[in-house]
Amino acid sequence: MSLGYFNYPAPANEPVLSYGPGSKERATLKAALKELKSVTHDIPMYIGDKEVRTGKKIAIHPPHEIAHTLGHFHEGDETNVQQAIDAALKAKAKWASLSWENRAAIFLKAADLIATKYRPYMNGTTMLGQSKNAFQAEIDSACEIIDFLRWNVHFLSEIYRQQPVSSPGVHNRLEYRPLEGFVLAITPFNFTAIGGNLPTSAALCGNTVIWKPAYTQVFSAQLFMRVLKEAGLPDGVINLIYVDGPVLGKVCFGHKDFAGIHFTGSTAAFNHIYKTIGENISHYRSYPRIVGETGGKDFVLAHESADPDVVATALLRGAFEYQGQKCSAASRAYIPANLADAVKTRLKEGIKSFKMGSVEDFSNFINAVIDERSFTKIQSYIEKAKQDPKAEIIAGGGCDKTKGYFIEPTVIEAKDPKFVTMCEEIFGPVLTIYVYQPAEYEKTLELIDTTSPYALTGSIISRDRQAVELATERLRNAAGNFYINDKPTGAVVGQQPFGGARASGTNDKAGSILNLYHWLSARTIKETFVPPTDYRYPFLSEE
Repeated sequence: MSLGYFNYPAPANEPVLSYGPGSKERATLKAALKELKSVTHDIPMYIGDKEVRTGKKIAIHPPHEIAHTLGHFHEGDETNVQQAIDAALKAKAKWASLSWENRAAIFLKAADLIATKYRPYMNGTTMLGQSKNAFQAEIDSACEIIDFLRWNVHFLSEIYRQQPVSSPGVHNRLEYRPLEGFVLAITPFNFTAIGGNLPTSAALCGNTVIWKPAYTQVFSAQLFMRVLKEAGLPDGVINLIYVDGPVLGKVCFGHKDFAGIHFTGSTAAFNHIYKTIGENISHYRSYPRIVGETGGKDFVLAHESADPDVVATALLRGAFEYQGQKCSAASRAYIPANLADAVKTRLKEGIKSFKMGSVEDFSNFINAVIDERSFTKIQSYIEKAKQDPKAEIIAGGGCDKTKGYFIEPTVIEAKDPKFVTMCEEIFGPVLTIYVYQPAEYEKTLELIDTTSPYALTGSIISRDRQAVELATERLRNAAGNFYINDKPTGAVVGQQPFGGARASGTNDKAGSILNLYHWLSARTIKETFVPPTDYRYPFLSEE
């Protein structure tokens, strides 16, 4: 029953706490880290009204301290996937019929719980489980996830307000229904906020969801699930399961009630999913919604007019914050010859000043990469650069996995603009630079546009407005998020809707109103107040 229109105005973005020496939040976070490490956590799946423990336990170790065991999670199988689907379908009718203001209240309460009671624990589980420093955790697992929850409520209220015009004697209206069936959310390790947003954005729209996080993000994912339950999320609306990808796909993509997928992960995985859905298209009740954000090979282009300090800072932050494990991280840079020496000097000095180690030491800017597989992959690219005459490592290059998966922030100078590390996604703290002649600025724009299959983020750094305008025009399709005089990372919900095209995904802009349309199915209702009683139109009459 609807008894009024409930307005949800645009919220303010959640303020980022500093965690500076002597601050209350610093002391609280350190205490939470100590508490989280003092317990061996036993983490179940959440299916319907049950906490499911299969007995098949997988250990969770901090990537920066692999000797320590945070706990274990219980891995599921095909049976558990089917149980999750059954629970989602069972919960669907009741959830979809819940009044909008009560659905919204659950997610707004979850945002407030994270902003207060659970803030140090959301940050702490992210720091320990995903090896993020305090600031990187704060902007992710606190601020961004809070922003997603609050802004999505606002965006959906705006959608519900969008109604068609009516003519005399007729009233037209739109209903925004949830999709028929269940939605599958597959989330990555690198952002706790993405893990929270992908299932909740669909659920907010009245859908019920199967949520599979990356195994390396389970520690923070399960805490967010517990927050949702405390906020009042009914059983079965979001079902959190830990299963292998092929096991999940076999059950979900073969089910007639599969209604859509909200995905963030690798391009290869998304390509396989897209193909599988296409092959099974005749089995589904409706055409599934397919939303995916995938890889990136993000660029920074410096113009000859740029300030070397601005360029170096954008690269040091954009390439190496969170060890370069952001799909938006600066991975390739094009530096004009007149600035090359100055920029390279500043990069070397900056990297030399970085401290690397455990997240519990707040003076460490760099922590570990996520796991051994990632470590090995990144190390292989560094070794290629060491052995190839077309490249030179000018900073970093060290790798050590004795205590944790530590890779030094590394800068490679490529003599060939199509050198492998200029083209392929590495997903680690490796930046490759190419020095170009200032007179070849326009040719370099073409080079940037054609070097990589991806089109996620990029930036131009220049004090020449004509150069900025030219880059903005020529690189129109090279990046879904384009930055002027800034690093290509750090999109804020409600300010810079995030997503790219080409091999970077479907560009459906998480953190914007555009994304939510995919989880809705509109129904048009026309009501005629005084219906006609004769089929004849006036034109049929005789003169």
